[in-house]
Amino acid sequence: MSAPVASCKTVLASKVSASFRDQIKKDIKERDIRPKLVGFLANEDPAAVKYAQWTAKTCAETGVEFELRKVDKQDLEQKIDEANEDKAVNGIMVYYPVFGGKQDQYLQNCVSIFKDVEGLTFKYIYNVYHNIRFLDSGETTKCIIPCTPLAVIMEFIGVYNAVLPYGNRLYGRTITVINRSEIVGRPLAAMLANDGAKVYSVDITGIQTFTRGTGIQLQAHKVEDTELTLEQVVPQSDVVITGVPIASYKLPSKLLKDGVIAINFSSFANFEDDVKQHASIFVPSVGKVTVAMLERNLLRLHDYQHREAK
Repeated sequence: MSAPVASCKTVLASKVSASFRDQIKKDIKERDIRPKLVGFLANEDPAAVKYAQWTAKTCAETGVEFELRKVDKQDLEQKIDEANEDKAVNGIMVYYPVFGGKQDQYLQNCVSIFKDVEGLTFKYIYNVYHNIRFLDSGETTKCIIPCTPLAVIMEFIGVYNAVLPYGNRLYGRTITVINRSEIVGRPLAAMLANDGAKVYSVDITGIQTFTRGTGIQLQAHKVEDTELTLEQVVPQSDVVITGVPIASYKLPSKLLKDGVIAINFSSFANFEDDVKQHASIFVPSVGKVTVAMLERNLLRLHDYQHREAK
């Protein structure tokens, strides 16, 4: 008797990004514009180089002008300042890590909020944590959100409940995020909790919960330390998102509940090979969606800059 076929649906980032890329290409062509994105590469990290190559390829396909500037890391701050002042540059991104730690956080804040396609400046991060979705009181200028690609993927695969009001559409969902970096993991947990989810945020120091309290009565999420273990929280989770930047890390499939949605945003495969025997939906990577969202953010910033100029 043959083994049963797994009923898991694998969703590729290329499929999720396709509609966004088509729309971006259409907008650029119809409006006869050529927004310019500058990427700064100041390291020899193979993952960063690969990311830069993806960015260049996608931009060429959609009509975005992309310029990769390889610079010495000691000169990076000055080069960012120059790009901030250059009116021909509509968006800036930096391929991290450069120095690592606090110095990289400082560099993130050197990028103008009107050119930050990654949403890593303090203003955008602050707004994510405080559930502020616009830069202005008139709500005409949307914030750039650092973890948009993951939100887009979850909307695509139906994690968000469209029946519920905007801002509450993850209410009732329990989500585990295994990564609490300041670039993706922590703001992602905050964003998901602000949309109503109960989030277990996992890193090597322990597990925290991000929620909007009982009945999602809080305007913005709160964070609480716990004594919980990975073995306790993963089996409770409707969605498990991994982003561990280590090739050897594998989340044991035996912890996953049947029907879980499994999403990996690490450049390494964080799930075991048999993940599809447990998951209903599996997203093995998000790279192409990330680049598409950078381009969408670039178009927004292009429009913000031209509106301010008028």
